[in-house]
Amino acid sequence: MKPSLIALFGFCALALPGAAQAQSRDTSSKTVNIVGTAPAMCFAGTLSGTGSYDLGVLIDTTTGQLRSDLTAPAQILVGSFCTGRSTITVAATPLEAQNFTAQPPSGFARRVDYTATASGWTVTPASYNTAAAANAAATQARPTSFSGDVTVAISNFATTGGQSLRLVADGSYRGLVTVTIAAVN
Repeated sequence: MKPSLIALFGFCALALPGAAQAQSRDTSSKTVNIVGTAPAMCFAGTLSGTGSYDLGVLIDTTTGQLRSDLTAPAQILVGSFCTGRSTITVAATPLEAQNFTAQPPSGFARRVDYTATASGWTVTPASYNTAAAANAAATQARPTSFSGDVTVAISNFATTGGQSLRLVADGSYRGLVTVTIAAVN
């Protein structure tokens, strides 16, 4: 063999172990974790309609007693949601005379009680009666995420102190219904 060929074979023989070594290191992997959070979040929705129950004249003008036919159209909280477990709570204050603040005379009342409900969030609607000493059904729990509408209604009107009482004259009887949707940890 010629010396140049021998040198070439010798060079190749020396290069082969390095080439094999380079091939075993030509790929390397690392894993990067991706982390994030989605905190519990609730939104009570957007109130449709006027956002007010206008009951008009509360009394029967022939008797002076609370009208037995009082009704109010439901208010809808559109697009309510909660990203996890949650509760819905309804609370209410009675309709009360705003200008006549003194103790009413015998045979009269200055307050109307009613029941407020919030339905659609849970199987059992949250319910609050302004005449009740305790309102165990006012808070209802939901074990899963939810998105939808909540219907808020008022009904079962009654003169505080009894149906035979007449309401004192007042140009402004006011009450409130509050619906709260809260995340549960």
